[in-house]
Amino acid sequence: MAAGPPGYLRTRIRVSTVGLFSHVEYPLRRTLDYPGDPGVCGPGSASWPLIGDVTAFVGGIRALLIQSAHPEVVAGVADHSLFREDPLGRLSRTSAYVTATTFGALPEVSRAVDLVRTAHRVVVGRSHRGLPYSAGAPALSAWVHNVLTDSFLAAYQAYGPRFVTPSEADRFVAEQARIGRMLDADPLPGDAGALRRWIGGHPDLGPSPGMQAAVEFLSDPPLDPLHKAGYGLLFKGAVAITPVRIRRILGMRGVPGGRLAGRVATASLRWAMGSSPSWHLALVRAGCPVPPGLFRQPLPATSGSDGSAQRGGH
Repeated sequence: MAAGPPGYLRTRIRVSTVGLFSHVEYPLRRTLDYPGDPGVCGPGSASWPLIGDVTAFVGGIRALLIQSAHPEVVAGVADHSLFREDPLGRLSRTSAYVTATTFGALPEVSRAVDLVRTAHRVVVGRSHRGLPYSAGAPALSAWVHNVLTDSFLAAYQAYGPRFVTPSEADRFVAEQARIGRMLDADPLPGDAGALRRWIGGHPDLGPSPGMQAAVEFLSDPPLDPLHKAGYGLLFKGAVAITPVRIRRILGMRGVPGGRLAGRVATASLRWAMGSSPSWHLALVRAGCPVPPGLFRQPLPATSGSDGSAQRGGH
C-alpha cells in the first residue's frame, strides 16, 4: 500500500492514467501460456524499451494528429468510427493493438492483426475530394502504420530518459516494419531518416472536414478536469514535435513552451508509473532477467489455459 503524500500522488496519477486505456479486455491476459515466446520484437529489441516508456502517450497523440492530415485516412475514421461517442473505447483499442503486436507472443500478435484486418474490410468509401478509400489498402495502411512508428520514435527522442543512437532508431523502424508487413502495408521505409522524409514529404496530404473535426476533438477531448489537465500537457508536447509542414496543413501553430510541457508531463508519468507493465510481463514470459528500477506497477493479471487467474512471476 502506498504510504505518505508521494505514494498517494503516485497512486492517483497511475490509476487515473491507466483508467483511460481500460475500456477493452487486456490483450496479453493469456500471454503466459506461451513461455519462451519472444514475439515479433523480442527482449533484445529497440521496440520494447521505446514503446515501454511513458513517451508512448505523447507518440500516440502525435500519430492521431498527423494521420488526420491524410484526407482519405481521416474520412475512413469519420465515416466508420465512433470516436466522438466512444473516444476512450477507440483509444483503448488502439493501445491494445500496439501492446499486443509489440509485447505479445506470436499467437497474440496474429490475433491482433486478424482483428484489424477484419475491422478494415468494411471501412470503404469516398473522401470529400471524391477519391475512394479502403482502410485495408496497402498505401493507407502504410500511412497509419508509418506515422505511428515515427511518432513513438519522435516522442522518445524528444522526451525519453536517454539518448537514442541512430543505429537504435533504425533498428526500431525495421522491427516495426515487420508488423507493418503483416498488415500488407506498403511502402515501409527501411530506416528512421527515410521514414521521416517519407512522412514529411507525403504528396497526398491536405485539409479536409474530417481533419478539422479530428483536430478539434484532439485539442479538447471530453475528459474530466483532472484528466484534461494532464492530457493538455501531453497534447502540447505532441504538437511541439509535429513537423512544421504538417502543422500548417492541420491549421495549428507551434505551442509556446510545448517541449517543456512534454518533458514535465512525461517525467511526472515516469515517476508515478515507471515503464510499461506489459513490457515487464513480456520479459517474464520470455524468461529474461527483469532490470531493476524500471517497473513501478503490479504485473497485469493473466489467466492460464484452464481459466485460473494468476500473475506473472520471475
